[in-house]
Amino acid sequence: MSLSRRHLLGLGGMAAAASVLGIGACSRAAPAAAEAAPARRFEIMRSDAQWKQQLTPAQYAVLRQQATERAGSSPLDREKRRGTFHCAGCALPLFSSSTKFESGTGWPSFWAPLHDAVGEQRDTLFGMVRVEIHCRRCGGHLGHVFNDGPRPTGLRYCMNGAALTFEPAARTDASDAGSAWRVPV
Repeated sequence: MSLSRRHLLGLGGMAAAASVLGIGACSRAAPAAAEAAPARRFEIMRSDAQWKQQLTPAQYAVLRQQATERAGSSPLDREKRRGTFHCAGCALPLFSSSTKFESGTGWPSFWAPLHDAVGEQRDTLFGMVRVEIHCRRCGGHLGHVFNDGPRPTGLRYCMNGAALTFEPAARTDASDAGSAWRVPV
């Protein structure tokens, strides 16, 4: 039997569909592989049931399941007051409002975290190499850091608003924690 152009294109389409289905199968298997990895240890450790009881569904999805909220959905992206952004899971201060900037991405963005506030981990999910940012105290997923931010660090900490809470500065003339941010090396 000879292959016509029509048969060849049909076979190519089936091969493409099979590869897409194969990739989908691999992505569904990723959570099982992640569960097999040894659990990281943090100062604050809770059971899954305790986290579900403490957090809202959106907070739980982001902090504990590494979900990403829809761009533009967080009111914290539009927060302009002076103050401090805290982890929604354990209330650890993470970012000063003095390092927040308008990135145009639809997520709260900062050019530096507070000193000793976050941890970093390589993230290769979805075939990309990124740096995941998590709360150093409870391990809650916050977002990712990219090297396309403003001076002085050149970094953009792109955070999920659902992973954060905001505490306004106590007084209008009080200095916020701007001097406490860390410059990555």
